[in-house]
Amino acid sequence: MINISPARARPAALLLPQVLCVMTCLGAAANAPRAADVPQYIAWSRTTNVAPPGAPDGYLQFQNSCAICHGSGNEKPGTRALAAKYKGAVPALLEERTNLTPEFIKYTVRHGVTVMPFFRKTELSDADLDAIASYLAQTKTKPKRSHP
Repeated sequence: MINISPARARPAALLLPQVLCVMTCLGAAANAPRAADVPQYIAWSRTTNVAPPGAPDGYLQFQNSCAICHGSGNEKPGTRALAAKYKGAVPALLEERTNLTPEFIKYTVRHGVTVMPFFRKTELSDADLDAIASYLAQTKTKPKRSHP
């Protein structure tokens, strides 16, 4: 029998968002085509990426820790949830948003929101979270349209 102190145990209600997120990701993975010679990965595990030359600070941390749910594509549960929530009023892709503040990003990551679980400092360090918050809060410049 494993003895977990009440201070370290998460209440069942706090685990529900994580369970839903895992179920969503596993459901998307279950619908993907499978070939015997293609290695299969758990869809919700942390990914490892390499930043392209000139990538802004925080880009790599976002790709490694957040893009698995908040990247582009309908199979990404975070992007899909934001698209349903905002119905086009704001971009579903976090990297395209212009209204995110570092404080909001940090609070959301540490506390979770709806189906997004919270992330402990042991899961995502303060330094990595600071880099991600800075990256997402940067002012995005939109291409200027030339007027005839």
